[in-house]
Amino acid sequence: MNKSVLSAGKIISHVLKTNTEVQSRVTDIFPIMNNKATLPYVYYRRVGYSQDSQKIGRGADTALIQVVCCTADYESGVDLAETVRNALDHQQAELDGLVMRSCKLTESDESWSNDAFIQNLIFMVKI
Repeated sequence: MNKSVLSAGKIISHVLKTNTEVQSRVTDIFPIMNNKATLPYVYYRRVGYSQDSQKIGRGADTALIQVVCCTADYESGVDLAETVRNALDHQQAELDGLVMRSCKLTESDESWSNDAFIQNLIFMVKI
């Protein structure tokens, strides 16, 4: 089966889980959300999609992937966000025939919710 932008989360997960800096700062990395997670953790989800137009066949896919860093204090949240950015920004990767041609941080914001400091990072991922 050919993989598409719908599998972009798998390659993001792979890059984050194989990065020792990220792994040393979190208890877990998972898709969408996990209500039983223990701080600090990272979750990711696809929040947008586009495809380049092409006369024949499928064009290049682009996904917007939100990576959310959740921590107990603000300072460690910023440090975790910087670590995640370093792992993903301007990177290329391949996993099971899926190729991430580029990954670029395009937006970020921060908030606080449910006793956690939140750093939201939005990456444009070209597949």
